Amino acid sequence: MRVISVAESALTGPQSFEALARLLGAPNAPGQACLVLAELAGVRRHLLEAAGLAEAGQGGYAEEINRVRELHVRVIQALFPARDQSKVLTPIQILLSDLEDVLHGVQLIRECTRRTRDLVLGLGVRAACLLAAEHLRRHKVETGLWESSGVVLSSADADRVDYEASFASIRRRRGSAGGVAVIPGGTAVRDGGVPALLAQDGCDLTGALVAAALGAESLELYSDRQGVLSADPAYVPDAFVVPELSYQEAMELAYFGARMVHPLAVVPPMELGIPVHVRSLERAGEAGTRICRSPRRSRGLIAGIASIEPVALVNVEGGGLIGVRGIAARLFGALARAEVNIIMISQASSEHSICVVCRQEDASRAQAALRTELAAELAAKQVQNLDLRPELAIVAVIGENMRGTPGISGRLFSALGDERINILAIAQGSTETNISFVIAKAEEGRALRVVHQAFLGPTAAGAAG
Repeated sequence: MRVISVAESALTGPQSFEALARLLGAPNAPGQACLVLAELAGVRRHLLEAAGLAEAGQGGYAEEINRVRELHVRVIQALFPARDQSKVLTPIQILLSDLEDVLHGVQLIRECTRRTRDLVLGLGVRAACLLAAEHLRRHKVETGLWESSGVVLSSADADRVDYEASFASIRRRRGSAGGVAVIPGGTAVRDGGVPALLAQDGCDLTGALVAAALGAESLELYSDRQGVLSADPAYVPDAFVVPELSYQEAMELAYFGARMVHPLAVVPPMELGIPVHVRSLERAGEAGTRICRSPRRSRGLIAGIASIEPVALVNVEGGGLIGVRGIAARLFGALARAEVNIIMISQASSEHSICVVCRQEDASRAQAALRTELAAELAAKQVQNLDLRPELAIVAVIGENMRGTPGISGRLFSALGDERINILAIAQGSTETNISFVIAKAEEGRALRVVHQAFLGPTAAGAAG
């Protein structure tokens, strides 16, 4: 069993569907395969704009639907002879007609609920699946079109995947059918069968769940990138495709901004040891990146470098924090109640200060929540400072080969120091596979280039040996 997941960024036009036909057509296709698809590139943006206009009571949503229709028509006209185009377009027209009815209702009541938004976005994914299934049939590939992915969201937490129920649902849908199952990526159902949608980039997570449920031989993730890169090429011109990564390295890189892989999409394959291949759809013949249990490291000690920006740092400092039990729990509880996600934490061993790093858009809310929680300590001067510093970036250096290797931190901070890049906070997990540090956002590009050169540049391999 082969599971292929194709992200929106890869479905850019007729050439993308031709690439799918080459990928799945004989003699490449095995007896069974699953194709998990996102919507056509640009469709999600138009659908979100249409939903926003309808909620605002404006009729311009119809123009956005027409733009979605035009995107599909252009692909159909390029892929199918004139006599077959109507047959392919008709079911997509029906979906778009349903979409127009839904958004008309939104316009009337001036409200677009989460459930309605999920329904709207799901229609875009289903349209892409209809198109792909017809194109594959034209290339003599047997296909079966799924109405939904089979993923079930937990009733206890509406956005959490119920793995047991999802696996059972996916296996039931697949049954003993052969050929290629065409599956709408990112779609799910909530408790009671209500249609839902996973978070953005949920297509890869759908593919991972399908692969794990069916015990696939491999999971192939296709996007517009050639694989997982050693750094962001926008900042580091020398960045290269990393041939192999461990599951843990892939998750760390994804979390810290390397968006070639959904962070959660690595977990189901990891539990079963299913290898994950990250490739470009346009250059599907290239090796890309292989994610597995025991990767071979051919260059340097680290796997790659990633960064998150813009972030902000909130620093809580005061003598009243020293030796006080439960202070960290109070701080994190206050931030949780304010719905602030903490990306990084650093605490001085003296317990005199604790700093937390969050997304910049959450920073003011985080600071206000901590001021409220520590109002008594601030009034009593037990906490002297509660400062907010915006316009920062987190840089993470990631690699399992760093574990137990002396001198990694020294080389890292020496390289940054030589370039006079000031470090505001540092964090390292006990697994020693990730060293993260906070710097000014203006220094991000220079820091990435310096670290990449130090660990993955031409002289790094010799130093690693």
